Amino acid sequence: MSVMCRGVRGATTVREDSAEAIWAATRELLQAVIEANAIVEPDVASVIFTTTPDLTAAYPAKAARDLGWHQTALMGCQEMAVPDGIPMCIRVLIHWNTTLPLSAIQHVYMHGATALRPDLYPDNKLVLNEDQD
Repeated sequence: MSVMCRGVRGATTVREDSAEAIWAATRELLQAVIEANAIVEPDVASVIFTTTPDLTAAYPAKAARDLGWHQTALMGCQEMAVPDGIPMCIRVLIHWNTTLPLSAIQHVYMHGATALRPDLYPDNKLVLNEDQD
């Protein structure tokens, strides 16, 4: 079986623009993606984090460093302000070297970000940030 570089997506939302909130939510998201796909750092080529324009207090990538990903290339970007976009959203795209087929990849969306993927969460209604657990 040959190794392919697969994209693993995830997103979450936070209640406030603070470093602690951004890092905690990003750690929660990364841990869920890691567990869902059995990802180990040596197999990760790079990770791109994005935030909506209303999140400026911290780089989400620090959460990956806190999880021990010290050899992985990380990039942080800010998204454009899209009308009716989900506010206070953190997204991640992990470039993962794996033998798994594309159909086996588990993308993870949490809190208000589940509204981004109605195909994965068909019973979801838009969850506003104040309704997060």
